Amino acid sequence: MDNQLMHAKRIMANLKVADVNAAKDFYTGFLGLSNEEFNMGWVARYTSPRSGAQVQLVTSDATAADDAAVSIHTDDVEGAYAEAQRLGYEIVHPLQTEEWGVHRFLVRAPDGNVVNVVQHDD
Repeated sequence: MDNQLMHAKRIMANLKVADVNAAKDFYTGFLGLSNEEFNMGWVARYTSPRSGAQVQLVTSDATAADDAAVSIHTDDVEGAYAEAQRLGYEIVHPLQTEEWGVHRFLVRAPDGNVVNVVQHDD
């Protein structure tokens, strides 16, 4: 990692919802985030075709005990994991490749927010 700093390619808000499909109409209709990039039942991403604005709706994380407030996409998740450990941050979900194909870990920020640090193979 350059100068021990993680390179954030994208930051995505993870909004807590009781039911992704029940919440979908508000975000796709009223807010215009009409492109459904994916929907796994417990998490879905919606994007505006005009602006590229995005949001993820999350009921509860499928494999982690804590839900993340944001997802940070990076090119070097292993370097970010090592740096988070070196700095003594609480790792709330270890670095692993999830069954849906992302390589990620969850870390608790000093303010208490949980952050999903993720790398896609795209």
